[in-house]
This record gives sequence, structure tokens and C-alpha cells, in this order.
Amino acid sequence: MYPLRRNRRLRTNEAIRALVRENNITPNDFLVPLFVVEGMGVKEEIASMPNYYRFSLDLLYMEVKALWAMGLKSVLLFVKVPDKLKDNAGTEALNEKGLMQRAIQTVKDACPDMLVMTDVALDPYSSFGHDGIVEEGIILNDETSELLAEMAVSHAEAGADFVAPSDMMDGRIGVIREALEDEGFIDVGIMSYSAKYASAFYGPFRDALDSAPGFGDKKTYQMDYANRFEALRETEMDIDEGADIVMVKPGMPYLDIVREVKNEFDVPVAVYQVSGEYSMIKAAAEKGWLDHDQTMMESTMAFKRAGADIIASYFAKDIVKLLS
Repeated sequence: MYPLRRNRRLRTNEAIRALVRENNITPNDFLVPLFVVEGMGVKEEIASMPNYYRFSLDLLYMEVKALWAMGLKSVLLFVKVPDKLKDNAGTEALNEKGLMQRAIQTVKDACPDMLVMTDVALDPYSSFGHDGIVEEGIILNDETSELLAEMAVSHAEAGADFVAPSDMMDGRIGVIREALEDEGFIDVGIMSYSAKYASAFYGPFRDALDSAPGFGDKKTYQMDYANRFEALRETEMDIDEGADIVMVKPGMPYLDIVREVKNEFDVPVAVYQVSGEYSMIKAAAEKGWLDHDQTMMESTMAFKRAGADIIASYFAKDIVKLLS
């Protein structure tokens, strides 16, 4: 007897496949990471991230306008700080005329309605390349959290809509939320890197910002990639301390964590498709081993299927161009 129910009927052609598709990608899904450097007229390709660039402020202005015209409405800012401004106390991070503060203002000048999120961590400013203050080889937790709170307030003063602590210090969300409240920034949100793993996939990003640790690694504060339930504990603590959005980082190797977090908590869940994921697809496509666009779209759809509400991706522009 032949089957009366045939699942293949819903796969017959693209029209029916599109009609019954469970997940779809739109420009509203994306958070666009942007790297900023000092100078004028600077657009530097990052060697380990083909077709991705660092921008000086004048070209950042133009890039933001181009993103907005494409329907991309949210950016995540990172800055490459000159070595001469780095120290162990993150002094430059609090400079009201610092590169991050000027970058925030530049984006708002270009597109006042663009949602601006900012990286809150010490590694771009640290002479040690770590996410916190270092004392005798130890990354100090509470002292770092206090400094991160000051940094977050500085970003809010410059016009940031959300601050995004990426450091993984214990309790820093509560300290940052309290500092923002005390300074009257009750509407500035926090997107917490809640489940950020100590991953080998970050290498190209550290090239982009020259922020590799000067000694050791980051395993005393970023999570052990063998752990699953720890991610739920970290996320729950961040929500209790005032996080508005939670993030899982990296992306593809941690789809199970994205789904666990989405199932467990009723808050928006972000995922970061990190530099190593981007560069692997680019490199394999350049070799002719993978189809660039198909692989890009399939990997991005995996984040939606796993439950991500927000996708931070270096592919955002490529995907939106393909969709249109």
C-alpha cells in the first residue's frame, strides 16, 4: 500500500517550500559588528577576515548610512586603541573624547535612529590584552567590574542605546545596572555576553583589534567549552542582575546552548557568529570547497532554528544583499 500522507508534497517546488518554511531571515535579525580606528580616510581590510574592514570615523559615518539604507538598523561597536594609550587600568576607556565615545557620536550623527550597542571590556585598552585589571598574573574580578561600570556610564553619556559587557566577570551586570540607574540612564539597556566560552574561534577578531592576551589565556573567566548547564546558571544570574538581552558566543559550535537558553528564559536571545566562523567559510569558499552563499545562508538559518532572536554576524551585509 502506498502512503496517503507524503511529506514530499510540501517540498515539490520553491513556492510551497517558502510558504511552509518555519523560519525566515530578514534585515531585522542582524546586529552588525563594526571595527573603528583612528585617522582619516582609513578603510583597512582585516587580513584574517576577508572583505571585512576597520573604519576611521569619517568612513564609519558613510558605512552607517549605507547599512541603514539596506535596512540594517543595529550596530555593535569595537575600537582598536593605539598601543601608547593602553595600560593596566583601562584609563583610556573612560576618556570622554576617546575613540569609542566619538564613534558612538559619529553613528548617531549619521543615523539618529540607528541602534548603537557598545563593547564593554578592558582587553582593547589593556597593556596585558586581558578583559580585566591584572595583579600578579591574576585577573581581578570586583575591581574590574567597578571599572566596567564607569565605562558603561561613559558610553551612555556619549549616546549608546545598549552596553554589551563581554568580559565575563562575576556580578558585573548588577554593578553596571546600578551605575546606569544612579546616573539617570534608566533606558540604556544591557546586552550581556552571558554564555561566552573560551574559544579558539576568536583568533581573527583579536587580529582585528590587536587584543590577544599578552600572557596565558582567558580560561579563568570565559567558560569551559565542555560545559552546558553552567551556561544556564550564568544566564540566570545575568537576568536577575538586570540584563535585558542575553548572548551566546560563539555561534555554530554552541547551537545546543542557544536552544537551552531560549527554552529556559523569556528574554531576547542573541548569538554571535564569531570571526573564526566567518573566516572559515570565506577561506573554504575561496578554495572552491564550499559554495559561499549557500553555506552562509544555511549557517545563519541554523541560528534562527536554534532560537536566536538576534544574530551578530559579519555576513549581515552579504546576506541582506542576497535577500534583496
